[in-house]
Amino acid sequence: MGRQRARGLDGGLRLSVRTEDIARFGQLYLQKGQWQGKQLLPASWVEAATARQMSNGSSPSSDWDQGYGYQFWRSRHGFYRGDGAHGQYCLVLPQYDAVVAITSGTRDMPAVMNLVWDASSGVAQGTLPADSAAHAKLTAKLASLTLPPQTGKPGSPLAASVTGKRFTFVANPQSMDALSLDAIDAKGRRRSRSGWAGEDHRVSAAPGAWRKSALTVRGTPDPWPPAAAGRPTTPTR
Repeated sequence: MGRQRARGLDGGLRLSVRTEDIARFGQLYLQKGQWQGKQLLPASWVEAATARQMSNGSSPSSDWDQGYGYQFWRSRHGFYRGDGAHGQYCLVLPQYDAVVAITSGTRDMPAVMNLVWDASSGVAQGTLPADSAAHAKLTAKLASLTLPPQTGKPGSPLAASVTGKRFTFVANPQSMDALSLDAIDAKGRRRSRSGWAGEDHRVSAAPGAWRKSALTVRGTPDPWPPAAAGRPTTPTR
């Protein structure tokens, strides 16, 4: 997980960093702007940025109704956080002198935070003794994490009938007008000149390996770098 990347911590600001760097960012705020003995941010700014500067609701059971600071959400239990779409978190827990950094993909962000809240309630105060066996086990687990690409036959009998054709969509929340499909070979090389609606919206996917593309979203100046793999799910699809 240390090599996974979090795409955005707040409001789609396009911050893309590793999970451990999210943890460092939270640690900087936990330490009131200090890093390795140097005051990088004024402590008064950290206090103001993470305090309740405006109301955003009144439900005591919602982590989105506890107030908002300067790009930081206030959370239940006196914690504060930065978060990003689909499960990117920088949770700062001052009472426990702790930071929790998570990169994930979920549609239920409150459920993940509930797990953190439940676990933190049982954390003992003070310094925990070193546990070399547990540390070695965690290190090995993190090093083994992988997401294998799709495998299987790269083509389908249906491919020839849809390659190069343009499919138009009705109005949708993604603002996607149309889609054209390319045929690609096992090495990810295109066998036709058509693609997504516009060269900036082309994504290649074939079995056997992750293939990186460049995808422009919502007119942003810099493209997103998606990696995709895929294969036909049935002989006719």
